[in-house]
Amino acid sequence: MPTVSYTLHYCYAVIATERLRLLPLRVEHAVRMAEVLSDPSLYTFTGGEPPTVEALEARYRRQLAGPGNEDEQWLNWVVEYDGDLIGYVQATVTGSTAEIAWVIGTAWQGRGFAKEAAQGLFTWLRAQRAQEIVAHIHPDHTASAAVAAAIGLAQTGLMTDGEYLWSTADPA
Repeated sequence: MPTVSYTLHYCYAVIATERLRLLPLRVEHAVRMAEVLSDPSLYTFTGGEPPTVEALEARYRRQLAGPGNEDEQWLNWVVEYDGDLIGYVQATVTGSTAEIAWVIGTAWQGRGFAKEAAQGLFTWLRAQRAQEIVAHIHPDHTASAAVAAAIGLAQTGLMTDGEYLWSTADPA
């Protein structure tokens, strides 16, 4: 019997939740997103520093160009609330597995936006037939761990580059 493998191909869509709209990334978002991402505390667990508008424009061009690998897709959205950009969500899709991440600017944290945006992305990916959804989270980042648990991910015992793997698959 032949082995069947497939790669999911996603079409960008606006994803709407109760309060948010996840808008497909555009280079033009860089000006506003540089402001949203300007607080150095956002990089406590991930490293790095706030990006300039120029650095974000270059990053967004690379992200929109994609990985150049047929087996992988980069999907990126900015998070809009009440007409303002407040963060982003993203998914790297390889085969039927999607690795997701989310960032909400500090001015909008503590209001459930990260959970709502991540849940919107998770639900959309499931509707696109993603079989496994994963995230990597620093062990001290309790807010992101709470978001991951709330959307249905479970922490596994696997750690890579100082971050735990959270997954929809049964924990190891």
